[in-house]
Amino acid sequence: MARLLEKYKEEIVPQMISRFKYKNKLEVPRIKKIVVNMGVGEAAHEIKELDTAMEELAMITGQKPATRRAKKAIANFKIRQDSPVGCMVTLRRARMYEFLDRLVNIAIPRVRDFRGLSTTSFDKGANYSFGITEQIIFPEIEYDKVQKIRGMDVTIVTSAKTKEEAFELLKLFGMPFKKGSGETDGKNVSDS
Repeated sequence: MARLLEKYKEEIVPQMISRFKYKNKLEVPRIKKIVVNMGVGEAAHEIKELDTAMEELAMITGQKPATRRAKKAIANFKIRQDSPVGCMVTLRRARMYEFLDRLVNIAIPRVRDFRGLSTTSFDKGANYSFGITEQIIFPEIEYDKVQKIRGMDVTIVTSAKTKEEAFELLKLFGMPFKKGSGETDGKNVSDS
């Protein structure tokens, strides 16, 4: 069993029940999936760029990425319809918890001048999205073999009904949010 899944069942569920007064432990929000997306715009002209991006994303997530294609042509960017423009991975179950564990405990602390993740990046569905500017923060990537620094977007999809529940859930998982800015959408999210 993944370490974070064990932590969720033994520590996080009781804390969430006491904080939000759920009647049943199945009401406690959980993480449904994590989507990692890497845009590679230059792949429309240079297919090897997409291949290296897909290799790196596969090393980071432990799962083969799917190619994302342009939905329509954009003349200003010289992109044709159906040309490859990125890759993405959807992580669920054990791989999802393994990735989250490595992200929170190893990768994010390696970011230069890191001050914490924004607390305002929750959407209406109580999902959390943030961007990573360099793929080299992950220990799976060999720094000497990197040809180009690429960023990626990470979306954590939760089953929470409110932003406050999602914030508390991710905080208990160890997400390093900014200190002192416990605000989400005008509602105060306390650090208790």
